[in-house]
Order: sequence, then C-alpha cells, then structure tokens
Amino acid sequence: MVVVDEAHLLDREMLEEVRFLLNFKMDSQSPMALILVGQSELWDRLRLQSYAAIRQRIDIQFQLGHLDRAQVEEYVSRHLRYAGVEQPIFSDGALDEIHRFSGGAARLINKLCTHSLLYGSQNGRRIIDDHMIKQVIQGELS
Repeated sequence: MVVVDEAHLLDREMLEEVRFLLNFKMDSQSPMALILVGQSELWDRLRLQSYAAIRQRIDIQFQLGHLDRAQVEEYVSRHLRYAGVEQPIFSDGALDEIHRFSGGAARLINKLCTHSLLYGSQNGRRIIDDHMIKQVIQGELS
C-alpha cells in the first residue's frame, strides 16, 4: 500500500506516473493499493477531461465534509479523550467560536485548538473560554 499525502500538489507528469503504476498487471492482479490524500483541489483537477484515465481507475473516493456545531464538540472531545483528558477543557462558548472560525473544517479546528491549548497553558488556565479563543484568533490566526 502506498499513501501519497498532499497529492493536490502533484503535477500532471507525476499523476501520469501514478496511472502507469496502477496499470501494472491490471488484467490479472493489482499488486498495489494507492491512496491519494489531498485538498479539494485534487478532485477538482481529476474531474478535468485530461485526467479521465486516472479518474477511471479510482475505486473508492471520500471527501471529508465540514462539521456542524455538535460534530465540532464531539471531534474536540474525542481528541482530548484520546490524549487522556477526561474533563472538559473548552467551554460551550469556546466551542461556538471554534465552529464559527473554522466553519467546521477539521484542519482549522485542529490549528485553533492547538494554539488555544498552548495559550491557556502559558496563562495557567484550566478552561478555555470564548474570550481566549477570540484572543488567539486575533493574535495568532488573523
């Protein structure tokens, strides 16, 4: 199995090389599973007619959508539980601000939460509230 991260940055020639790899023993067995991971620009490019041969070789596709407010709360809480944190760290207001700023995009949620946790730690805060989230957004992410 091969995983290509940031695949949206691959140029046309490299995508053609990927297609040739997938053609190897195509009629009998495929020795390789390939996973392309990238921003939405990857799929936008693959939709072009010039990439039809590559697109036809895609068996499964998945696009991570934006999370709603409840999903943002669950997403943050699961990450905290995975890190061994049992009690809430982000207030409801903070989660509202995280959702508002990120629009539900996981990458922005991660970035804002990481910066907020560092800010809270540096200031000796056990709970991250909406005021702190706004400060982080204005000071570090705008």
